[in-house]
Amino acid sequence: MRFTIPAIAVTAIFLSGISSSQDQPAGGKQALQQRVAELKQSLAANQAKLKKYQWLQTTVVTVKGEQKKEQHAQCRYGADGKVQKTPVGPAQEPKELPGGLRGKIAKKKVAEMKDYMDRLQSLIGHYAPPNPQRIQSAMQAGNAKIEATAGQATLALNNYYKQGDKVSFVFDTAGKKLTNYNVDTYLDDPKKDVVTLTNDFASLPDGTNYLHETVLDAQGKEIEIKTTNSGHSLIPE
Repeated sequence: MRFTIPAIAVTAIFLSGISSSQDQPAGGKQALQQRVAELKQSLAANQAKLKKYQWLQTTVVTVKGEQKKEQHAQCRYGADGKVQKTPVGPAQEPKELPGGLRGKIAKKKVAEMKDYMDRLQSLIGHYAPPNPQRIQSAMQAGNAKIEATAGQATLALNNYYKQGDKVSFVFDTAGKKLTNYNVDTYLDDPKKDVVTLTNDFASLPDGTNYLHETVLDAQGKEIEIKTTNSGHSLIPE
């Protein structure tokens, strides 16, 4: 299970949500729209630079503290603007299940885990990538809070997809970069089936912004899926 969230896509949604707010005074709204236009231009330039890179993506799946799977892939943007992934290294062979009663029990557990992971993937699909209509709906319903400090702005949205969930964007306004995108939600029970998704962004030496690490934590099943992007290098021309 892998989730790719382009920084420009998230930030453009973040900015459009702010710029469409109707609570801004006329003069302030015009200045804000100008600021948004400048930021979007900067983000477009960042995305163009990122498309010149290739990098290694590592995904590690841990269940109850025990590593179950590790996958590596070489990544780069394709002509369609989507990330293309080429597996690196030998594929992990599935473990052979025992026979008899133990085998039946093991197969049942495997089937239950697959069903859970499918449901988890479906849930996260409502958050990654973010939906601009849901952001706008949350803002119109009064479920959004924007906080700005020196060089940083945070947009927090409550009841984004489910009652009681929360998503938040942290944006470096000075550097015109997204730094964090976090999700707090749940599958069935908001106390027993807590699911969190954290996305941390970083910068390359030339200032290009990229998604550095994503951590999906399903606390009910003690499942953690960590995806790290590293080793960026320019694609040979």
